[in-house]
Amino acid sequence: MQQQRQQTARRSASSARRFLKKNVGIALAVTATAAVLVSAPSASAGTGQSYSGSVVTDVRTAATFDYAAGEIPENITVNPDGSVTLSMLGSCAVCQRTHGPELMRISASGRRTVLVTGQVGEAISGNTRGDDGTVYYSVWAPGNAARNGVYALGQDGTPQRIAALPADAGPNGLAIDPAGRTLYIADSLKGVIWSVPVSGGSVTPWLTDAALAPVPTEALPIGANGLRFHNGALWVSNFNKGTLLRVPVTGTGAAGPIRLVAGGLPNIDDLSFLTPRSDVVLAAQNGSSSQNGPDRIVAIYPDGTYKPVLTSADGLASPSATAVRGNRLYITDGGVPEPHDAKLQTGRINFAALLANAAH
Repeated sequence: MQQQRQQTARRSASSARRFLKKNVGIALAVTATAAVLVSAPSASAGTGQSYSGSVVTDVRTAATFDYAAGEIPENITVNPDGSVTLSMLGSCAVCQRTHGPELMRISASGRRTVLVTGQVGEAISGNTRGDDGTVYYSVWAPGNAARNGVYALGQDGTPQRIAALPADAGPNGLAIDPAGRTLYIADSLKGVIWSVPVSGGSVTPWLTDAALAPVPTEALPIGANGLRFHNGALWVSNFNKGTLLRVPVTGTGAAGPIRLVAGGLPNIDDLSFLTPRSDVVLAAQNGSSSQNGPDRIVAIYPDGTYKPVLTSADGLASPSATAVRGNRLYITDGGVPEPHDAKLQTGRINFAALLANAAH
């Protein structure tokens, strides 16, 4: 009987250990999420904070690309099935354009499928996904009004331009409202956020403001860049001005007053959120694309403070976009500087370290 009781106790302890091991990560994530739920961002300048412990661990290269062949990843969407959709520039903005851009899907098992191939001289920049599985992507075709704009890729795999933009526009980041009816387009050249029905039609300048405009004296003049619809607002990064902005969407669908969330982030590119409810942002700083700042991933908090969580020491090479799925972080690296290490990286988010020493 004593032996039986000991065996039962050992089995119970083993089960408890397995339960704790399985659920402690979930509990930690829930605790972290509760700590960073929506709060009003303030217009304060960001500062790099010190932290103990790695915020992103287990950083790996999930896929490598042929930079010389134009496989230069720019933007990423993580799909419900674990696959990712990548925008490939074809050539970098400061290079001679000799290859057409691509829209590529990589399955969870690593299989690659080219969904769309663009024309030489243009770039596929932003991409996003509707709830019905439709893929939307930006084609930046300088000077070509017949091609410049946003396209939809339906279930049958046929691309259709749903939003024609002026020849001097620079379509970049894309975002869809929660109702799935309106698509927003960040214009990196004209200081505009355009809107258009997801079914297609005439574009409307939803917001025009100097805060969205590029700096014309920069070697790579790019203004509004990354775009996300989150918690009732559009969040947009300005590449040249190093700012992250929040634009509330009013009850009528119009743009509310712009709020500065954070500044002092040169070459801030695309961004994502820690969770659907959290206002903590993980953004890419693509410094080596124009030699104007560091290559790093920063966590930006609702009060405008921020801290770097990955740098070039972690293998970053012109990071252009981030995406989050659960506790996994995805990063696209364009590989602009030699040796042109274009790739897709993944890492694991350490929620405790992310929140350490952070003001909310």
